[in-house]
Amino acid sequence: MESRTPPGRARLSDVAQRAGVSASTVSRVLSNPGVVAKATREAVMQAVAETGYRMNHAARNLRKQRTGCVVALVPNLGNPFFAKILDGMGRELAGAGYDLLVADTLEDSGRYRRLDRFLDPSRADGIILLDGLAPFGDLAGRADLPPVVTACEWIEGADLPRVMLDNREGGRLAVAHLRALGHAHIGLIGGPPGNVLHKARREGAMEAAGDARITEFPGDFTLQSGQQAALAWQALPVSDRPTGIFAFSDEMACAFMSGLQRAGHHVPRDVSIVGFDDIELVSHLAPALTTIRQPKREIGRKAARIVLDRIAGRDIPAVTLLAPLMMARETTAPPP
Repeated sequence: MESRTPPGRARLSDVAQRAGVSASTVSRVLSNPGVVAKATREAVMQAVAETGYRMNHAARNLRKQRTGCVVALVPNLGNPFFAKILDGMGRELAGAGYDLLVADTLEDSGRYRRLDRFLDPSRADGIILLDGLAPFGDLAGRADLPPVVTACEWIEGADLPRVMLDNREGGRLAVAHLRALGHAHIGLIGGPPGNVLHKARREGAMEAAGDARITEFPGDFTLQSGQQAALAWQALPVSDRPTGIFAFSDEMACAFMSGLQRAGHHVPRDVSIVGFDDIELVSHLAPALTTIRQPKREIGRKAARIVLDRIAGRDIPAVTLLAPLMMARETTAPPP
């Protein structure tokens, strides 16, 4: 039986000798496997496993003048919606030898941080931006900008690749569900008016509404705005209250439902509620929230893959669109 080279002590030449290829071929397999034939890749990776070879990523990045890091910029790190997206990103990047760094685009005061501190190529090889309201001035006109990919949200008018849910279709599915149950008066709890997600989800909702009566409540995707919408709904005369509510985020939907239940109203007997995102909590509520599911890990994985392709200089799609899924649970029923 052949002896295995002790892990951590094998050299590139050891891998090459065992695989029966040149050292330069081993290097290409490890740094850019797409340019090497499948049989050669498999032989090299088997030799890597047998020898216990460990690539020195720090030395490789230094030679290529790379940091080995990708930065994700998130508008609110406290929002549970981003957890699975970042998990998907981290797993994909780790498989390619990159570390994921995460930063909040907002200060505690709610003001936007200047993004230029994150956009230095000496800090990151790529940027994944998850905030469509981030100050675009920090991105424009920078010749030394690392590759930037937007995910979930996007910046209107910016020539940046997007990885996104079909939000218009998600809004359409939510209201179509309420209409199919017989709701003729529907309330919308929206996001910030200038937000691209708000616009797309509202367009889809209005498309599905048809001749239904629509009442709109202001929102900003937060728990607080959901609570305010609950107060506004209760302040309406009973005959003017929407019987079906579509909240543009699960956080708002949960706060709206909680506010009504605390006041003695019953969901869905008195009002049906649909959320958006399918964060992990909502399927465990009583009643469990009907909502629109985003494939969050897949969004993160695809955004990471695209930023890696941009770093490597490969062609990428301008838009990567993922499909939403209607999750019908216990908070929707025919109108009273």
